[in-house]
Amino acid sequence: MAASKKKALKELDRDDMRKKLAELRLELAKDRAQIAIGASPANPGRIRETRRAIARMLTATRAKEERMLKEALTPKGSQKTNREVVGTG
Repeated sequence: MAASKKKALKELDRDDMRKKLAELRLELAKDRAQIAIGASPANPGRIRETRRAIARMLTATRAKEERMLKEALTPKGSQKTNREVVGTG
């Protein structure tokens, strides 16, 4: 799963995201170990793809946490519409 889609990441729940993140980190460690022992990797671009997939997962996780925190801290009745925020009306 090197190329992750935003939509697919949004659909994952927290446990699935952690499992997938662990798999990606293990895959990256194996690829780096292969290079460290002097063997040529089967696909040199795979390390870059894996690193970026990990970054996407972490970014999606953080965005989801921030969204949940914001919803928890915002009082239910005080949500403003776009018109109220911009001042048009």
